Amino acid sequence: MPHPSAAAPARVPETTTEASSAAPLWRRVLLDRFGAHHPRTVRILGTHGVPAAYGGFETAAENVALFLRDAGWRVVVYCQVPGTGPVTTDTWRGLERVLVPVDRDGWLGTSQFDLKTIAHAAAHDDICLTFGYNTAVFNVAQRLLGIPNVINMDGIEWSRARWGKLRQAILYVNERIGCFVGNHLIADHPVINDYLRTRAPARKITTVTYGAPAVTEAPTDVVEAYGLVPGRYLTLIARPIPENTILEIVEGFSRRERGVELVVLGGYKPDEDDYHRAVVEAASPEVRFLGGIYDPAVTAALRFHSLAYVHGHTVGGTNPSLVEALGAGNPVLAHDNAYNRWVAGEAALFFSTADDVDAALERLVSDPALVARLGDAARARHASEFTWEHVAGQYEQLLLPYVDPAALPREEHQ
Repeated sequence: MPHPSAAAPARVPETTTEASSAAPLWRRVLLDRFGAHHPRTVRILGTHGVPAAYGGFETAAENVALFLRDAGWRVVVYCQVPGTGPVTTDTWRGLERVLVPVDRDGWLGTSQFDLKTIAHAAAHDDICLTFGYNTAVFNVAQRLLGIPNVINMDGIEWSRARWGKLRQAILYVNERIGCFVGNHLIADHPVINDYLRTRAPARKITTVTYGAPAVTEAPTDVVEAYGLVPGRYLTLIARPIPENTILEIVEGFSRRERGVELVVLGGYKPDEDDYHRAVVEAASPEVRFLGGIYDPAVTAALRFHSLAYVHGHTVGGTNPSLVEALGAGNPVLAHDNAYNRWVAGEAALFFSTADDVDAALERLVSDPALVARLGDAARARHASEFTWEHVAGQYEQLLLPYVDPAALPREEHQ
């Protein structure tokens, strides 16, 4: 069934999103006099762009963009490309791409890209959907110009020790700025919502999670190519850092012979990183390190045919990898924290220590009825909260009031 708003896409003048008291009087007068007309438009900022190739944020932005396209929106996505030169445009699957060249890597490159994209977006009069707050200081421009900006606030990034003190301080300040200048804030988890309420009024915060496709079938040849037997291995997909408790998982798994394998995805460099070396040295012969695999079709097949998914993340809100495991119908063994308990619900067993991992794995490997019950619960949890249609539909509901300001509560104009 087509989305209800796709039946008759409204043609809204550029000035419509500025008709509220958020726009300075001089700007409203100029837009009323000279503004052009086009269908309702959203500009998506803050990611590397489409097609998605970098992670959860990019995947979310792509799926939201395609949903909005199908619902009759004009969608403009800012995309980072390497090099120098002018900003150019093209189209991809019905999305307008603004290609912004950047000649730096890392944080400096991200900052350069964000500054350029915000300047470009601020020259137009369309609502902005921004993923992330890392450079929220630049979003002050949209606030001053009265351009609505809905910001996905990600996790509590400044609290992660892996960034170092300087970057943590930069993230902390930008989080505060983002909470102030964003017209509406998206939290990807109820715990993040509660946290943001200490920074901004509750009325301007909405919980919208991440989505994932439901995987109902997958070829076995992908799995067999890695020498794996369907149903006789567990998967672990995570960045190899201490906050993801990979060492505890590997130690717990390796306590005894299991008769199944633990398949670990990620780039491990034991010759260069002490934590990577500790993980590799703790592994029994039944632990397989496959390296980084970034082909979604391959990771989907590996998940689908696995006995269970092991998830050690301790911070960060709703984790896309955990949501994807639920979409594949995986029983889950997850680190015991509020983030994972809400996401996985009855689809998971939980652990805090390597001893817990050992005991939980004994249950999973020896109890097919438990595996079946957890797998059914995973599919039910995914269907109830984490489909892309549901998630992207929530994004649209947050955006719509800004192209129909009469529907927007007065306090959110301010």
